[in-house]
Amino acid sequence: MKTAQEYIDETPNWPDGTRTPSVPLTSMQFRIFALACAGKFFEGMVVFMTGVALPLITLEFGLSAADAGLVTAASLAGILVGATALGGLADLVGRKAMFIAEMVIFVLFLIALTFSPNFPLLVFFLFGAGVALGCDYPTAHVVISESIPSRTRGPLVLSAFAFQAVGALFGSVVGFVILHENPNIEAWRWMYATAVLPAVVVIIGRFFITESPHWLVARGRMAEAEQAVLQLLKRHPIYPKHVRLVNPHEGKKAHPSHYGMLFTKKNLRATILASVPWFLQDLSTYGIGIFTPTILAAMLGHEAAGHTLSSVVHNDMLAAKGSAVMDFFFFAGIVAAILLVERFGRIRLQIVGFIGCAAGLLLAALSIRPDGSNDMTLLFGGFILFYFMTNLGPNAMTYLIAGEVFPTNIRGKGAGFAASVAKVGAVITAFFFPILLKEIGTVSLLWLLVGASLIGAVCTWLFAIETRGRNLETFGG
Repeated sequence: MKTAQEYIDETPNWPDGTRTPSVPLTSMQFRIFALACAGKFFEGMVVFMTGVALPLITLEFGLSAADAGLVTAASLAGILVGATALGGLADLVGRKAMFIAEMVIFVLFLIALTFSPNFPLLVFFLFGAGVALGCDYPTAHVVISESIPSRTRGPLVLSAFAFQAVGALFGSVVGFVILHENPNIEAWRWMYATAVLPAVVVIIGRFFITESPHWLVARGRMAEAEQAVLQLLKRHPIYPKHVRLVNPHEGKKAHPSHYGMLFTKKNLRATILASVPWFLQDLSTYGIGIFTPTILAAMLGHEAAGHTLSSVVHNDMLAAKGSAVMDFFFFAGIVAAILLVERFGRIRLQIVGFIGCAAGLLLAALSIRPDGSNDMTLLFGGFILFYFMTNLGPNAMTYLIAGEVFPTNIRGKGAGFAASVAKVGAVITAFFFPILLKEIGTVSLLWLLVGASLIGAVCTWLFAIETRGRNLETFGG
């Protein structure tokens, strides 16, 4: 008899007893991985495509600067709410149920978004789509983590997370192509509509996956868990032919599954590690997003003057090109993280990444001369370093760690809570950074972000829990 994870981690032996280092994913494990990738892809596509759509939305509905800020923040606020309000339900009703439900909610709000008749409903529909995407933060992570071998968990979870960057790049390309082929004021509706049909296909696919054996065991449903392991590990030749599970929690005191458990003495260290660095990381990442368009406009071409439809479309196409440039370095960082995470570990990469982010922001601050002019080469180089290092380190590692450090009975709640805390930082950025830019200036604000990154490195070091290669069943006792 073995635990569910021991069956998943098992590798064959050569005749002399030598254990092979790994085995290929089964078709079910690959299906789960691919469907989780899709969720991160849609998140990157929709959230980042809003930046391309915003100028046209502003023109169509006659938005003020404050209104435009609400559009930008709506999906982020939705993610904040959804990660906790819906993500935690994965601990109650099951991983598979929420994996399906989140995508159904996403499609319904996305369809409504494409037909938004006015500004208030537009914001509401963006918020609703964000709620669904927020649920995906913890759910997609635990669905992958609880179905794959411990030794490959890091690279595979990060590979799925990388599809956020792929989606962001795809969204920028889609926005550019639609603007090029259909340069009218309602082109933004077609941008969002392109995600509807693929998302429906993903919903159908998610009906045909197994429930998490870990969750079934935690709920005491041992017979169903054994069947789930057989389906998950179905391969040719068939192995294992029979599954007899032992409950690693048997004989131990049952722990309740509520958010208060995150702040008990046993779990508080994990909660701080998962939440605080992620919050600090989102402050910097979304803060830099405010400065990036100005730099890209200077590097890639001249903006057209005026507020006519043709000038808005021209400037929007420049922004789409620029977003694609930054997305390349964003993606390069996650590729490096995938290659290095099992070699150097989560904690080391997160600390190095935070320090690298601080260095990039420092270069950007030093590039701004006292007379207000810029050393654009230094400024652009600082931003490239920041985008690369944030995905090598904190942007990728905070997501990975949050889904690993909690016990099974509160894993969804822990990962969801951490994601919500992070998005508090993102929403604060969307609302308050323009005010701070005006009040204290760009240089001072960049220095504040340097400090936030360094605090993130220190916090990671103080509350470190290295999860590299560890069996998920060992967390939480």
